[in-house]
Amino acid sequence: MFNSALLCALPAGRGAAHIPVMAELHIIGQIVGASGFPQSSLFCKWGIHTGGAWRLLSGLKEGQTQVDLPQTGDMAYWSHPIDLHYTTKGLQGWPKLHLQVWHQDAFGRCQLYGYGYCHVPSSPGHHHVRCVTWRPLGSWQEQIAQTFVGGGPQLRSTDIIYSGADRYRLHTVAMGTVELELGIIMRHFDRYGVES
Repeated sequence: MFNSALLCALPAGRGAAHIPVMAELHIIGQIVGASGFPQSSLFCKWGIHTGGAWRLLSGLKEGQTQVDLPQTGDMAYWSHPIDLHYTTKGLQGWPKLHLQVWHQDAFGRCQLYGYGYCHVPSSPGHHHVRCVTWRPLGSWQEQIAQTFVGGGPQLRSTDIIYSGADRYRLHTVAMGTVELELGIIMRHFDRYGVES
């Protein structure tokens, strides 16, 4: 594992010339909150998916926010930090954030309110990202049961959230929006033909 501070500290002798320099991506920001959902008292489970050429040097690949029950308005604020540092040998499999928004009722029961995903911005700087969410729409029997008992259909595999064709065969209903603020720092991408 090479750290950029260690690379700078090495002498410019024979060993330093053989150290491979890989492109680095820093993702620093927060999941601000969510709005537009049927009820408040929301929390968010999140994760990041990358291709095989990407390696996580520091940070957590997944996490969960606290439950926020807003006193006014419908915006649930989480201000949940994200701090990731990747190295990569190629651009394929650029990072994607996948989100699950859940509602917690007064009895502590949790109900899925929506899935969503968004690509991490591919240009350096500060970005405001809005991630729209959706949930699977079950049969009419499941919809009636969901109204009275709670619960509802969920995906067997969360890979469908950010992968291709299988997602488009689902019957879904639009839900709310998750707001993110992401700061992107790119290093050594110019060596791979990417202008930043």
